[in-house]
Amino acid sequence: MRRSINAVLIGTFTLRFSTGLTGALLVYYLAELDAFGAGRDVTAFELGLLAAAFYVAELVLSPIFGVLSDRLGSRPVMQIGPIFGAVAVVMTALTTDLVLLGGTRWLEGAAAAASIPSILGYIALATSHDEGLRGRTVANFEAATLAGIGLGLVAAGGLWELLDRNAFYLNAVLYGVSFLIYRYGVTESRPGTSADTQREVEEIGAGGVTGVAHGFSLGRYRQVLTSQSVWLLAPTWIAVNAFLGAWTSQSIFQLVDERRPGFENQLLMGGFAPLQVSIGLAVSMIVFFAGLFYWGSRFKRYRRTTIMAIGIGGGLLMVAATVGLNHSETWGVIARIGLGLITAGGLFVLAGATPAALGMLADISEEHPADRGVIMGLYSVFLAIGQVVGSLAGGGAAEWLGVDGLLLVSAGLLIVALLPLRWLRGSEHLVGLRPNVTRPATG
Repeated sequence: MRRSINAVLIGTFTLRFSTGLTGALLVYYLAELDAFGAGRDVTAFELGLLAAAFYVAELVLSPIFGVLSDRLGSRPVMQIGPIFGAVAVVMTALTTDLVLLGGTRWLEGAAAAASIPSILGYIALATSHDEGLRGRTVANFEAATLAGIGLGLVAAGGLWELLDRNAFYLNAVLYGVSFLIYRYGVTESRPGTSADTQREVEEIGAGGVTGVAHGFSLGRYRQVLTSQSVWLLAPTWIAVNAFLGAWTSQSIFQLVDERRPGFENQLLMGGFAPLQVSIGLAVSMIVFFAGLFYWGSRFKRYRRTTIMAIGIGGGLLMVAATVGLNHSETWGVIARIGLGLITAGGLFVLAGATPAALGMLADISEEHPADRGVIMGLYSVFLAIGQVVGSLAGGGAAEWLGVDGLLLVSAGLLIVALLPLRWLRGSEHLVGLRPNVTRPATG
């Protein structure tokens, strides 16, 4: 089982690398689309629509593929994603029509929608009896996701210079690598097989298994998706993802853009060289990854909501320190270094919120052992909603008040994320517990 978990994580990295690579390659392609015979330039609004098509597809299709993974098993469904992705990037290289390119973005969003719920459903099942393994695995999943997308973005520039749109064909090969990993590196005894039924008999008791329906039931799915635990977690996770989405969509632009009139008192408003930004991003990612691994190994010691609350508090500390940095133009170097260290410390602590929320979702899936794919598919739903909300709110606030506006929205989103934790914590002891199941003490 450990071998299969490792294969799933490696496949997550390669899949997300392809996703990030396509996203950046598409920007370069669209910037030069006229040279490839499009006949006109692409507007910023059209670029925004193409970017939104990916997230809309992931948002709409993730629950559907979650259902399929519960019915067919995780392993068959996770293999669909790389096939969709490979077809999408080949089509991208073959057309300059914006409508068709919108279709390729939808198809690539479908690739993520097919893969992520099935991958997370597999992880939830494989780690259902080991708190420590669950913590490490969900942290590694988050790290593989971020590292894959980040390295894909970095690699795109060099590959475009070397291959131009032929780089899309190379990416199709990389999608094929993900398919081979899922096909030959992962084994599964899917829900519904005799092996899984026997496991449920041992855990739940013979009487409990009869209540686990494996056929499609609209009423049961409505019950799963409207459970109290899911919708107490939803505001927190959406708000955290919106916070991250606001920063990933706006921070680089604000740092490198020309400083706008009226914002001369904000140190972080423009004037930074791309190399400086790259160094800062590299350091930030190292700190964030360190936080992921640290807090992911604390699942046995702390409750999920405790880690989430600490993480959100770290995010608020990071925002406060960044406000100081943004207005430190007349301050000394030592003061700025101190604020930078506080910002890094806050980011390290904030990193714990994402694996804790994912671990909580996996715990919730224990209440519905036949519907893990549906529950874990909500990861993509919450992620997509958060990214859209954060991008829109962060962009509007940055246009209004510059980096100060981005920080103001960030603080508001983190406070929104913190508020539901009181009620979620009150029901946390019920999450993931089923009759006759002995779970390890969490401390």
